[in-house]
Amino acid sequence: MFNSSAVTGNTGFGNRIFRYEVVGLRQSNESDKSDYAIRRSGSVFYNVPYARMNQFMQEISRLGGKIISILPITAETAAQASVIPPTPIVEAATPAPEPTAKKAKADVPVNTYRPNNPLISKVISNEELVREGGEGTVKHIVFDLEGSDLTYVEGQSIGIIPAGTDDKGKPHKLRLYSIASTRHGDRVDDKTISLCVRQLEYKNKETGEKVYGVCSSYLNQLQPGDEVKITGPVGKEMLLPDDPTATIVMMGTGTGIAPFRAYLWRMFKENNPDYQFKGLAWLFFGVAYTPNILYKEELEEIQAKYPDNFRLTYAISREQKTADGGKMYIQGRIAEHADELWNLIQQKNTHVYMCGLKGMEPGIDEAMTQAAAKNGVDWTEFLKGTLKKEGRWHVETY
Repeated sequence: MFNSSAVTGNTGFGNRIFRYEVVGLRQSNESDKSDYAIRRSGSVFYNVPYARMNQFMQEISRLGGKIISILPITAETAAQASVIPPTPIVEAATPAPEPTAKKAKADVPVNTYRPNNPLISKVISNEELVREGGEGTVKHIVFDLEGSDLTYVEGQSIGIIPAGTDDKGKPHKLRLYSIASTRHGDRVDDKTISLCVRQLEYKNKETGEKVYGVCSSYLNQLQPGDEVKITGPVGKEMLLPDDPTATIVMMGTGTGIAPFRAYLWRMFKENNPDYQFKGLAWLFFGVAYTPNILYKEELEEIQAKYPDNFRLTYAISREQKTADGGKMYIQGRIAEHADELWNLIQQKNTHVYMCGLKGMEPGIDEAMTQAAAKNGVDWTEFLKGTLKKEGRWHVETY
């Protein structure tokens, strides 16, 4: 459980060690090869750093074990070391080494709550993000997770099941939304989860009648205290690498900002003892008008505070122009910086994330094709054979 005191600079707690007593570990090929020091009583003891407590508990659960006690290491417990030798977590709770990306994905929670048994949560707040003069309406909605088993990581999504029934009298099917908060939530207490939701509206091509999205309308109208059915979490495509020195390039349009807000909060707005970001984060964000820049104050505050670690590039299509006089979409900004981006992705710890409208993909591919060609490389082959194969190109578009 994340402790909010760590956010305010109290690092003493984050440096403490806790002794776990575990029983019931499976004896299988997987656990046998980890050389667990199981006593005759059936108990196993591990000394675990605070920063790795969540990971440790997930691993014990996966191996069928049960934690029966957790004690901070004190003078008394330390004195017992001669009787119960401490077992580092890297030796006792981790299977044989695997590639980092695969191991990280194995620890990610998935489908804790399913459609036939969803989490019933309550709305904490529902706030408008589009400022005066902007187009449409986008809400930042915070839900209460206190008392639930729902945990998640940055880059995942949850499902929302709208209230009521469809035109056939059947319950509505769930809709997936990218999570806009870190695993610790907007309050940094592990008890909330947030979404960034645009009110979907369009004209029926046959009748000309304005049509509103079922789930986005439902979410748009929610009030604090209202109950909501939540499923998930799901998704492993958009996860951040563990490397705190990585270069993270983000390309988003509209509400595609959601996972990137989660990344940036984890990187720059929380003091996580297990993740101190020292790399480069570069966000390309496309919107129609300046008032449609979602989370604008947050983004620009991070930019001002961490100029060496965060770059922010807007593409405002109705206000900015390309060199040839066209509208400035996100692919236009990528074209402007394509050579620099090409150089960045030659580094093995550079990851590229794309979230938002699918229409941006062809223009981005075109820009990168030209940059790659200058270096005698076929972009399509490089994208498939290097970036995707190495798990460094992440796309979630619609």
